[in-house]
Amino acid sequence: MPLTMVQPGEVNIIKKITGKDDVRQHLAELGFVVGAQVTVVSRICGNVIVAVKESRVAIGDAMAARVIV
Repeated sequence: MPLTMVQPGEVNIIKKITGKDDVRQHLAELGFVVGAQVTVVSRICGNVIVAVKESRVAIGDAMAARVIV
């Protein structure tokens, strides 16, 4: 299931990152790697705020859809 479909507050483990190499690399630099724990904090105006690697990151729905949990 893509990260965009996860309810806020649920703790999930990343199973797969989709997209081109540059997109996957960008997400990896933000902490989105297979096996990492992620929690959707909130959704605001098409953006998703996610807790990953002990920090909070805001990403757009298009990027969040590439993260499969």
